[in-house]
Amino acid sequence: MKELNFSPFPVLETERLVLRNLHHDDKEQVFAIRGNATTMQYIPRPIARTVDDAMGVIEMITGFTAGNERINWAITERGNDKLVGIIGYVNFKPESHRAEVGYVLHHEYLRKGIAQEALKAVLGYGFDTIQLHSIEAIINTQNEASIKLVEKLGFAREAHFRDYIFHDGRYWDEYIYSLINPAHV
Repeated sequence: MKELNFSPFPVLETERLVLRNLHHDDKEQVFAIRGNATTMQYIPRPIARTVDDAMGVIEMITGFTAGNERINWAITERGNDKLVGIIGYVNFKPESHRAEVGYVLHHEYLRKGIAQEALKAVLGYGFDTIQLHSIEAIINTQNEASIKLVEKLGFAREAHFRDYIFHDGRYWDEYIYSLINPAHV
């Protein structure tokens, strides 16, 4: 695994998408995502109650990126700079050459192949540029759409942890999925 260095910020492009750095102008879109209880139902993070909460999320994310600790991209459609989701590496385990990927889309953009297209680009960056050995996804056992997405891209379920995360007053079961770098298989 290479040493993490996200400067200059690595913009990723696909057929339909541009994955770019988050910025303050994204606050309304981040609030629309992080403030929607249905969108956040499987993501153990606090619900954004105000636009200022969303701005705090942006500042946290960009701070991690500036410190080369983690990286998240704003998902935008090519030709339209409006943020429709966020995807990135939310945790690195450098000693194991492993990272955890996470993603969330605005509810109006679900089931359009956007998450799959963005995830493919982020996986490519992780394997080819960062030279990760494996990438994991920690998914709530009730999140059928996310489970289908990672399985479609070749992730294998490695574990089922009961009461793995305590969030919002209750324990959540989680699946751990993993994808080994195809160049290492």
